[in-house]
Amino acid sequence: MRRGSVACPFCPRRFCRTRPAAAQYLRHVRSHGIGYDSEPEEAAATNSEAGRAAAVEQVASRNESAMKPCTDGSRAVTNRAQGLQKPFQCDTCQKKFSRRSYLNAHISVVHRKATPHKCKRCEKSFSAKRDLHVHSRSHTGERPFECKVCGKRFSVSSSLTTHSRLHTGEKPFESKVCGKRFSVSSHLTTHSRLHTGEKPFGCKVCGKRFSDSSSLTTHSRLHTGEKPFGCKVCGKRFSVSSSLTTHSRLHTGEKPFECKVCGKRFSVSSHLTRHSRLHTGEKPFECKVRGKRFSVSSHFTRHLRLHTGEKPFECKVCSKRFSDSSSLTTHSRQHTGEKPFECKVCGKRFSVSSHLTRHSRLHTGEKPFECKVCGKRFSVSSHLTRHLMLHTGEKPFECKVCSKRFSDSSNLATHSMLHTGEKPFLLDFAGKTA
Repeated sequence: MRRGSVACPFCPRRFCRTRPAAAQYLRHVRSHGIGYDSEPEEAAATNSEAGRAAAVEQVASRNESAMKPCTDGSRAVTNRAQGLQKPFQCDTCQKKFSRRSYLNAHISVVHRKATPHKCKRCEKSFSAKRDLHVHSRSHTGERPFECKVCGKRFSVSSSLTTHSRLHTGEKPFESKVCGKRFSVSSHLTTHSRLHTGEKPFGCKVCGKRFSDSSSLTTHSRLHTGEKPFGCKVCGKRFSVSSSLTTHSRLHTGEKPFECKVCGKRFSVSSHLTRHSRLHTGEKPFECKVRGKRFSVSSHFTRHLRLHTGEKPFECKVCSKRFSDSSSLTTHSRQHTGEKPFECKVCGKRFSVSSHLTRHSRLHTGEKPFECKVCGKRFSVSSHLTRHLMLHTGEKPFECKVCSKRFSDSSNLATHSMLHTGEKPFLLDFAGKTA
């Protein structure tokens, strides 16, 4: 017999003693009509060195057993090799095996997905070596896939493909209900649940349900307080990776998203989407209670809570509750004194990004909000809203004492002082009020 090979016990054909040849050898032996059991196959099916080696060794031992008689000392081993003794039983399905390695292979293949490739830096394990290699990049920071347009690099080729669609505008995934198109298939899946109302992901703490798993993961961190994503510049931590990405652009000044109509640039893609609706007038989010429509989903969600009274976000310092997370974040800065948004012209700092945006227009003179009736322009959207009421005659603010109505909340506040007798604007001259 040649070294490194195994002979068929029933014909002259020989096979290499290698992993790829193990399954081929088994198939050939069965072609003679001999009833070998399936244990080596289950071992080989693990796609592991140990499993395939076990298959080769088993068929080799059977070959040798068929050619010479056993001694008394090896009879028990021979009986196991021939399947006569099977002392190792699966606790799940009670199937028996002659070797523990075959039992372990059976459990991995039949009852759970085998994950033999373990990461040396964390607890994760993977069924394929390639998946482990991709995962390792999260530790090493390796990003071998580069965008040829903007130079941004990615650790996974599929992420580069998705990113490239920002440049090309390609949106290959279309909703069959409303025709809206998406650049990422998972976004279409999530969007489709707006039509079906499906929310398959439930929070185990409060029972709240979500249409996508990432929203559930983000929500769960409200309960745990976990903030796994830290800024390398200022140390601030975030519960969502996208929030860290957005925050980082405050330090870099990067604004990769450009409006094709007016050229204005944004640091967040959702801000560009929201801005674009100023040009198109699109308001896709409708309140079913009052019929009011919104151009921004978060504004729609916040509006709905006016009807439900829901305030799910609580301040851990003073216990005040809010209907949206951004209001809680802004409120929290009253306790911390944090003002993360700085004007690059005069250095003034703000606790809310929108206040910085509004302030910046004092330097630039920008007035992006135009009245479509008379053409007058405003630097703040609320000023345009108040101005429009001059044309419509709308007076939404009502005095609770005399029912007089006003178009502006500040005018109502001034009027209310007539009823209360309050005089906050008196000046003190030499101890006397004038």
